[in-house]
Amino acid sequence: MLRLAGARLLGDRDYPTVRAVLAADPVASCMVSARVEVSGLDPWRLGGELWAADYRGSRATRLPGLCFSGPNLIPLRGNASALRLFADRALRKQRICSSLVGPAEQVLGLWDELSPEWGPAREVRADQPLMAMESQPAVAPDQQVRAVRPEELDRYLPAAISMFIEEVGVDPRAGDGGASYRARVAELIAGGRAFARFEGGEVVFKAEIGALSRGVGQIQGVWVHPDRRGRGLGTAGTAAVVNRLVNGMGRTASLYVNSFNAPALAAYRRLGFQQVGRYATVLF
Repeated sequence: MLRLAGARLLGDRDYPTVRAVLAADPVASCMVSARVEVSGLDPWRLGGELWAADYRGSRATRLPGLCFSGPNLIPLRGNASALRLFADRALRKQRICSSLVGPAEQVLGLWDELSPEWGPAREVRADQPLMAMESQPAVAPDQQVRAVRPEELDRYLPAAISMFIEEVGVDPRAGDGGASYRARVAELIAGGRAFARFEGGEVVFKAEIGALSRGVGQIQGVWVHPDRRGRGLGTAGTAAVVNRLVNGMGRTASLYVNSFNAPALAAYRRLGFQQVGRYATVLF
């Protein structure tokens, strides 16, 4: 009988096997696929490490466990034994990730292993429907939502900061005065992946394509100005981003949302999103 041998660091020679694993569930793996497709598996280029839990004797052909370790810890597959191996490897050094996120079964199982050392978490979001759609949105897109231009960074950034505080519960400017977050937002804008509706020079709707793989784009940071909520701006604005992904980029549009956010769930379902899985997030 094959037994788990341990968690090992993957390298570029493992790329074909890793790509096959990621392609088996392109929506759930979008965040990791987006990195791997651009950077390969070398940790320096990847901005993190990709770990495998292997069976003895099947190194080249099977990856029963796969986990990305970087700014976020993302376990994509693995049974209890594999998750225990990932936890052992993660606990060998100081925690660097800001969250544990991914398929709920793996995230919650890995957190069970890590929580005695890394806990308590600031928040555990155990039920986040993972949703996707490949067709034209069922709601007319807001024609005033467009890609943000690089010279509009300073007008866009306050809305991005407000969204982050509301969603994550911390100020992204803490620590380095916001330099890292500003650079990340600027990167999204430069890549044509930040979208907004401006009124009087102020952002009233925003959203971003946070991860973009060859087949899937993951929408994040959907936000409506507090004074304009309840008027359909979020639904029509998100439809514009979906339209850009599906019709403009030829990708499946995806996102994940907290199960307790009933208004957002209803809006996404009106657009045509269907649940395809379940995510969970542990925030530190």
